[in-house]
Amino acid sequence: MVNDAAPATRPAGRKFRAFTAKHLDELTARAGLTPDQRLATRAVAAVLPFRTNAYVIEELIDWSAAPDDPIYRLVFPQPDMLPAEDVAHLSDLLRREAPAAEVEAAAHAVRMRLNPHPAGQLELNVPSFGDGRIPGMQHKYDETVLYFPKQGQTCHAYCTYCFRWAQFVGEPDLKMAGDEPARLREYLLAHPEVTSVLFTGGDAMIMGEPVLRRYLEPLLDLEQLESIRIGTKSLAYWPQKFVTDPDADAMLRMFEQVVESGKNLAFMAHFTHPRELEPLVLAEAVRRIRDTGAVLRTQAPLIRSINDDPEVWEGMWRTQTRMGMVPYYMFVERDTGPRDYFAVPLARAYEVFRDAYKNVSGLSRTVRGPSMSATPGKVCVDGVLEIAGEKVFALHFIQARNDDLVGKPFFAKYDPEAIWLDELKPAFADRFPFE
Repeated sequence: MVNDAAPATRPAGRKFRAFTAKHLDELTARAGLTPDQRLATRAVAAVLPFRTNAYVIEELIDWSAAPDDPIYRLVFPQPDMLPAEDVAHLSDLLRREAPAAEVEAAAHAVRMRLNPHPAGQLELNVPSFGDGRIPGMQHKYDETVLYFPKQGQTCHAYCTYCFRWAQFVGEPDLKMAGDEPARLREYLLAHPEVTSVLFTGGDAMIMGEPVLRRYLEPLLDLEQLESIRIGTKSLAYWPQKFVTDPDADAMLRMFEQVVESGKNLAFMAHFTHPRELEPLVLAEAVRRIRDTGAVLRTQAPLIRSINDDPEVWEGMWRTQTRMGMVPYYMFVERDTGPRDYFAVPLARAYEVFRDAYKNVSGLSRTVRGPSMSATPGKVCVDGVLEIAGEKVFALHFIQARNDDLVGKPFFAKYDPEAIWLDELKPAFADRFPFE
């Protein structure tokens, strides 16, 4: 239970301070970048979003190792994240101080080549209901609905690999956002097969307690719901949200209310690197959330140059288990944004997963992966085998649009360079079972 007397005994803590693209030149100079490199970084930030905060800058980044430090690479744009010709063109526009409209037009053209909405999430995931679609809602799998609160369409800091980058670049046609909790409730009542709602974004935990309560409270008396999930990077980027922020105690009391209603409140916490788990304030935030009865599950994508090392994952899973969190997913970097820069081939992804998985206890082996959130569903790479003289990937669906496919193994020809499902070819069949 939350201790109401806690605010009188806890230090107030620092206030949140954000850094955006206007601070990039100063911050990248601190990393030792040359003027041309700093300009190229600003060019990338004209296309993809940049936002970080004082906690990340002062507590997580090792500036003596920048720009190669993994946390620096996690939040700061890299000049080679985009095609060289695009970076050169945008750099030239910035150098000669071209009109903002001209820079934005060039940036828009680059964005449209980066697959801003992968896996058919706008065409296939947004259902019709009543007199039209419900803004900010997606329903891909029968039992789970995703909701994107309008007030949660930012984060305490942005990850350079983020597959939701299109939410943050100021293009309304690319954004998914809703502000109709009543319509969400109506949809759920009309779809009793839905047992779980996931609030995502952006980051739902960017919202204050009164705003988040608007979305959660209408769901608490729905008997069909088994769980309410919150996808968040806040524990890594601003754990003060649950410790010293002005509404920290009110937020935790609301979590208790969700649990007392009989729902499983699951925090889908994103941790990309072990350093995010080191600060003492993070340990206190985790303790306070667990004390409400909520469950913390951890997930992250496998990202080249940041965490593509089995020892990194082994360390994360061990620490998370020790802290009472449940390792949940290792994802494959999705086919959007600067995917070619960050992606790890599926064969290597499986090796990283296996080499980390074999060294942790059974309590950490709750984790699944490497998993691709592809158009037909979540596809897990189970291994590399040789069958009848042919080397193949063994795969299965963890989730699927067609739930008859869930859990059934299938095979693809081994390709050491493939990084996504659409680059694989079926083995022992003319087509994949989802085709």
